[in-house]
Amino acid sequence: MTKYYDILKAPIITEQTTKLIEGFNKYTFKVAKTANKVEIKKAIEEIFSVDVISVNTINMKPKKKRVGKYEGYTQAYKKAVVQLAEGQKIDAFTI
Repeated sequence: MTKYYDILKAPIITEQTTKLIEGFNKYTFKVAKTANKVEIKKAIEEIFSVDVISVNTINMKPKKKRVGKYEGYTQAYKKAVVQLAEGQKIDAFTI
């Protein structure tokens, strides 16, 4: 994967991820399923101009959901939790 924007799909902004940002300076992203930790680290450092300390990845499995009589599954994706160096932040997460 050579394109950095192909690796990072979207930020994940929930109550839990907001607590991670405030408490531990960790940011959460949806990433490409084929991306590894080294590629994710390079992409974040290039796009946001920050120093990445660590990258943890999780493969999220689909969950069974139901709306009325219709059943289906949520989409499976890969999630990356990235810790930045102390004193640095990503402004895209501020609302």
